[in-house]
Amino acid sequence: MSSNHRLLVKNAKQVVLICNDGEKYLTKHAMQNLCVVENGSVVIGSDGLIEAVGPAEVIRAQYSEASFDKVIDATGMCVLPGLVDAHTHPVWAGDRVHEFAMKLAGATYMDVHRAGGGIHFTVEHTRAARSSELLASLRSRLVRMQRAGTTLVECKSGYGLELQTELKMLEVIEEARRTLPINISSTYCGAHAVPKGKTVAEATEDILQVQLPRLKEQMSAGSLRVDNIDVFCEQGVFDLSSTRSILQAGKDMGLNINFHGDELHPMNSAQLGAELGALAISHLEEVTDEGIAAMATARTAAVLLPTTAYILRLPQPRARDMLDAGVIVALGSDFNPNAYCCSMPIVMHLACVNMRMSMPEALVAATINAAYALGRSHTHGSLEVNKHGDLLVLNATRWEHLIYQLGGHQELIRYVVIKGNVVYDNEKTVDL
Repeated sequence: MSSNHRLLVKNAKQVVLICNDGEKYLTKHAMQNLCVVENGSVVIGSDGLIEAVGPAEVIRAQYSEASFDKVIDATGMCVLPGLVDAHTHPVWAGDRVHEFAMKLAGATYMDVHRAGGGIHFTVEHTRAARSSELLASLRSRLVRMQRAGTTLVECKSGYGLELQTELKMLEVIEEARRTLPINISSTYCGAHAVPKGKTVAEATEDILQVQLPRLKEQMSAGSLRVDNIDVFCEQGVFDLSSTRSILQAGKDMGLNINFHGDELHPMNSAQLGAELGALAISHLEEVTDEGIAAMATARTAAVLLPTTAYILRLPQPRARDMLDAGVIVALGSDFNPNAYCCSMPIVMHLACVNMRMSMPEALVAATINAAYALGRSHTHGSLEVNKHGDLLVLNATRWEHLIYQLGGHQELIRYVVIKGNVVYDNEKTVDL
């Protein structure tokens, strides 16, 4: 082969493919049996897609005449797919560090909410912020996520709760998608809370009659690309009936259903999501056995957020029960002013310790399954031919160190690559 290629990563101690047969997700025992090539190499073509992956000697022979824009010698290192963060709220203004002190003193999430804090505090500041301010803070947050290994991230609106600010947030996400290398899945979350001074019925009517029709116009005109629709289905927020109406309207517009459910109270959100054909449901700290069974049957992904349960001292999501039932389990950071975590390696560590997942299960949940939850597992989430050339190179001889070393990713991740381009070159890694 003599054509030019974008990147060769050669001689890695381990190349973790995750899977190698075109699987869109993994469940049960398949999550324990990762596809790993010992002493492997990866070739990414000029189009940014993976062209070849396999044993180093095979790649060396196949590409002996090829030229590469860049070559990374990964001797003694590990190569993994880029991590996928399936749930974040990264567009907002207003600092809520003071609320962390309130929670440490015993205030619950809803205590803070009723005191005028929480989502309403952030809504007030986000409405007042200029688009340029929101974009600048979003960029810095996404760069931090990227440095921690995230190459595909879901980004929600939801701190506007009225048309103009929701559109402003979605436009900021769209601008980030156009100008940053990180891959973005955009989510309209206008039903994140009931605006002050409105009833649930009034808020629902505004979303159905004002916000969604305008969003549909923008999408049809090509000025906005939105992928998912989200609702916070919860006591005191949006009930099952309102949630159903909003999610169905979004689905009718071509959006994937991907919503907050069964977080603080068992609302039967999981059953509703399964019935509507939801792609994913997040949180699920209070999901019932019936909800778990319904999600497994419907192939609706469970996006578990161990940071939220940790910070709010909530019961942990029942990951083991979901895994045993065959649910497609994914992970997200839930990055937001309440759960300020940019790092999927820390999320995977918490999933293992607090939710009793194994390290292979956690990695699957943060790669192929998280990509599935965003409708992207055909292009992301594993190192397979024709998928995006998104990967991490770790300065470690075993991939498990990324999860094992709590907070150690800053010294472990040597390179972050998106579509064959090195977007983070970290010279500050340390040898184990």
